[in-house]
This record gives sequence, C-alpha cells and structure tokens, in this order.
Amino acid sequence: MPGSNRVQVRLFGSLRSWAIEQGRPTTHEIEIPADGVVARDLARSMGLPLDLIEGVFVDGKVHGGDCSILPGQRVAFVPKGTPGPHRVFLGLYDAGRRGGWE
Repeated sequence: MPGSNRVQVRLFGSLRSWAIEQGRPTTHEIEIPADGVVARDLARSMGLPLDLIEGVFVDGKVHGGDCSILPGQRVAFVPKGTPGPHRVFLGLYDAGRRGGWE
C-alpha cells in the first residue's frame, strides 16, 4: 500500500462473527484522507457497531477510539468481551477505560 491513502482493516473476535453474520467482509482495504482519520470515525464509516468495540490495534499497538490512523497503517478492531488476562496483557483493559467510541 505504499504511495496510497489506504489502510488495511481487520475485525477480530465477535466483530468478525458479526460481519460474517451480516454477509460482510472481515478484512478491508479502505481509502482514508491523506492526513488520517480517527479510529472511531473509521469504524463508524464502515458501519461497525461502536458499542461492541473496546479497542483498536494500530500497527500492533492497542489504542482507544480517539487515536489517529494514517495511510499505510494496519488496523484491527477488537471487541468487548476479550477474556480476562488477555485484556491486561494486550492493553485492552486500558484502551477500554480510555474509551473514545462514543
């Protein structure tokens, strides 16, 4: 994707299941503005259920919904309900507390 304004977006866990039930893809290549987009706005533009999202991985690091996503980055939306210890180790606990999905 170098030289383009695209991001690769994946859906994990129950968000992936939700997309499959809706007949929607679970992996996307999405054009975004050259100066980036806020994760919450990207999720909203994709029609994702914001109330089911707890965090977003951007290039392997967990963030809340108010983080900026730039072209060329790899993005994965993570649902609420990830099992206990994984939430802490992956940083989802803190990302969920930061929120930013409203």
